[in-house]
Amino acid sequence: MPITTRQELKDYCLRRLGYPVIEINVDDDQVEDRIQDAIDFWHEYHFDGVERIYFSAEITASILKLSTIFAGNFIVGETVTGATSGKTAVITKVKGSNELEIDEESGPFTNGETITGSVSGFSTTLHGTTAYTEGTIHKQYIEVPDRVTGVVRVFPLGSAGSSVTGSTNIFNVVYQFRLNDMYNLLSSDLIYYQQVKMHLQMLDDMFAGNRTIRFNRKMNRIFIDVNWKETFVPGDHVIFECYAIIDPDTYGEVYNDMFLRKYATSLIKRQWGENMKKFQGMQLPGGIQMNGQQIFNEAEEEISQIEEQMQSRYELPVDFMVG
Repeated sequence: MPITTRQELKDYCLRRLGYPVIEINVDDDQVEDRIQDAIDFWHEYHFDGVERIYFSAEITASILKLSTIFAGNFIVGETVTGATSGKTAVITKVKGSNELEIDEESGPFTNGETITGSVSGFSTTLHGTTAYTEGTIHKQYIEVPDRVTGVVRVFPLGSAGSSVTGSTNIFNVVYQFRLNDMYNLLSSDLIYYQQVKMHLQMLDDMFAGNRTIRFNRKMNRIFIDVNWKETFVPGDHVIFECYAIIDPDTYGEVYNDMFLRKYATSLIKRQWGENMKKFQGMQLPGGIQMNGQQIFNEAEEEISQIEEQMQSRYELPVDFMVG
């Protein structure tokens, strides 16, 4: 019967070690810990432990949320100042009746404080709990889900021949080339089209190049080495090619993986031996002696073999997920 839940994997491992015929001297929390260790190792080294995903993130501006509905009384372009924090920001957009999109903020505003416009002279109070939301343009990084283990690349943000980002914009060189030469493409071969495409790509490589990104999975942040204010506007989307772990609670087939079953069993067996080693040589009724060291040694050998096989046969190449 296929194993599709964590509890079924746990029961399988204990049965393989001899339960309920013999008692397995391992606490339930220890079993859970060893199963999690096995899942973490499987995610780290087995090629089935991760999947390729495309992660899209929206570029956002910082927001000031008001406690009133008089956001329209402020003027776009004026500077607002917080009476309590002393922080300042420039209004770039009025969003709805109670939100202001801001830029060039000197720091976070305080919940519930009064802000005043430098031109309009209008004053009002900020929201009591969510007054200030920092946007990605001000942060200059993008947060990613915890399941992301590696970021390969960011898709092109623009091209060397474009006046604005995006090859579908009518002012883009690539767009104009495709539009004006569509007849030629339909009435002749593709040699000319390919030559121009190669030339445009060479311009991109020489003058723009690929955007440099930095990612650390312990921080869950992607840093793009660009001038954020010149490159992005609020509402833009950035797409990354990433690798993310497979969630076993979503895809139950993970628990039925052959190596995961074997590795989890061996880890629990080693824990069993570790627990029993302190009773080494103790005499039981009938002349039986406890030998936890042997159980521990057997498990260590099994774990070493499984890890070596996993890394030599089923691990992705070292440079496969390098961004």
